[in-house]
Amino acid sequence: MENIIIKPLITEKATRASEKFQQFGFIVQPGANKLEVKAAVEKRYGVNVTGVTSMNYIGKKSVRYTKRGFSKGKKNYFKKVFVTLKEGETIDFFANI
Repeated sequence: MENIIIKPLITEKATRASEKFQQFGFIVQPGANKLEVKAAVEKRYGVNVTGVTSMNYIGKKSVRYTKRGFSKGKKNYFKKVFVTLKEGETIDFFANI
């Protein structure tokens, strides 16, 4: 359960959602379900989670042309999660920097 959360999602859209709707984004392990994510967020940040929304992103193929020819690869697949917190609670990602 410790390794479910990979990193917090800090983008303009995620910051706007946290200010407006009390929703915070995370990148999590692809095999994690909503109950595991809820428990991990509550344990790590000490908040009460009321809702979890998850999205799976598949790995896309990428091709790049270089001096040595074409370089083919694939981007990693990942799972993005938005958790909704109880009214009045917040998570400060920058507190321990």
